[in-house]
Amino acid sequence: MDWQSAATGRFPATRLRRNRRHGWSRRLVREHRLTADDLIWPVFVHAGQQRREAIDSMPGVDRLSIDLLVEAVGGAIELGIPAVALFPVTEAGKKTEDAREAVNPNNLVCQAVRAVKAAHGNSVGVICDVALDPYSSHGHDGLVRDGDVANDETLEVLCRQAVVQAEAGCDVVAPSDMMDGRIGAVRQALDAVGLERVQIMSYAAKYASAFYGPFRDAVGSAANLGQGSKDTYQMDPANGDEALREVALDWDEGADMVMVKPGMPYLDILARVKRAFAAPTFVYQVSGEYAMLCAAAERGWLNRQRAMLESLLAFKRAGADGILTYFAVEAAGLLRQGREV
Repeated sequence: MDWQSAATGRFPATRLRRNRRHGWSRRLVREHRLTADDLIWPVFVHAGQQRREAIDSMPGVDRLSIDLLVEAVGGAIELGIPAVALFPVTEAGKKTEDAREAVNPNNLVCQAVRAVKAAHGNSVGVICDVALDPYSSHGHDGLVRDGDVANDETLEVLCRQAVVQAEAGCDVVAPSDMMDGRIGAVRQALDAVGLERVQIMSYAAKYASAFYGPFRDAVGSAANLGQGSKDTYQMDPANGDEALREVALDWDEGADMVMVKPGMPYLDILARVKRAFAAPTFVYQVSGEYAMLCAAAERGWLNRQRAMLESLLAFKRAGADGILTYFAVEAAGLLRQGREV
């Protein structure tokens, strides 16, 4: 076709490539940006001193003793990361059917919170997971009664767990258990003891996903759960509308922030939640997502840095206000150097 003889005489009038021609113009029209302010760093903590232990299924991620954790958090603060999420590796001998270690005011995660806050104060936010699976001998997030995870009985333990974590100094409690009514129960429990300033980040739409495997290896709950599943309390991956109902309930019960988990396979859910509620919405790029990207990069199938930053930017584009990612420190370092997708 002779484009010059087209009816308009100037086809095509709109050329979107014009704005893509130069780096400066691409920056001017860029719709979304990723910064260190968007990142939350999940960290695994275990007992001991000067103890660092690699996690085979999560290359580059280590379990850290509290002294090394405090040092590592200092590095994250220097990179501009605003918050860390702490996950304890509980010794096998302290795991019980009733997960009683979860409510021990001197358990590992409470010790870690106190140490981080003593060293860094309000320079960093500290988020604590509220669920029983790191402490239970059966690997479930709640108490098991007659083969079933008992919802209301579990709530009583979760409330006590949230209170001891908050009393230790954590800024945000993050119920990840998916029990019905847990946000309202935890909010009431915190308020009742004068901890009304502690925030709640709800794992509001947490799916029963195959992408959690490396995390369970990291905290040592995989062996406890065995062939069991969490299908009776975590969400069915086939459901989207149900996620909006879960989020709506958690907002009504007093959540300050909500989360979608996992991340990349559920970008549609993340976008729907943000559009529906226009409120603080977070996403968790989970261990399986991290492991897949690392494995592909190790084999030379992906450019690690570009794929990592692109995946994180995708969460921002879908509506995330913040991203929990094991890439947080690496990404923040690249962003400081001016790297972009």
